[in-house]
Amino acid sequence: MAKAVCVLNGEVKGTLWFQQDGEKGPVVVSGEVSGLKQGLHGFHIHEFGDNTNGCISAGPHFNPQGKDHGGPTSDVRHVGDLGNVEAGSNGVAMVSISDKEISLFGNNSILGRTLVVHADPDDMGAGGHELSKTTGNAGARLACGVIGIASKK
Repeated sequence: MAKAVCVLNGEVKGTLWFQQDGEKGPVVVSGEVSGLKQGLHGFHIHEFGDNTNGCISAGPHFNPQGKDHGGPTSDVRHVGDLGNVEAGSNGVAMVSISDKEISLFGNNSILGRTLVVHADPDDMGAGGHELSKTTGNAGARLACGVIGIASKK
């Protein structure tokens, strides 16, 4: 079992855990993000584990195959496209995602990359906006954190 962790910092806060049982299994993402406005927020893995200039230095979505942006169940998507998290009226989004594209091993490894929570909903590439096919038109980067290897508990 491989494990990773990400602590989000910025306008909102959170801690996310990643677990993968073997190199071919899906990655389970769990945790919570607090301080959000109620509703949907884009949730993506970005290419670089660089937060030296805030979340902007994390670069574009992690996209090693050079595909258009999509949703987590789309045939065409960036590896880092995890869709949306939804915050309740209390401003907290409880995260529970299982994804088959990201990995803690090999070419699609997210270790050392940045997780970003966005201000607006991700339109999954289908919004018709000029940014739909690159970012899902998910808006500003509210918080980010580098994904690192977690201690074995």
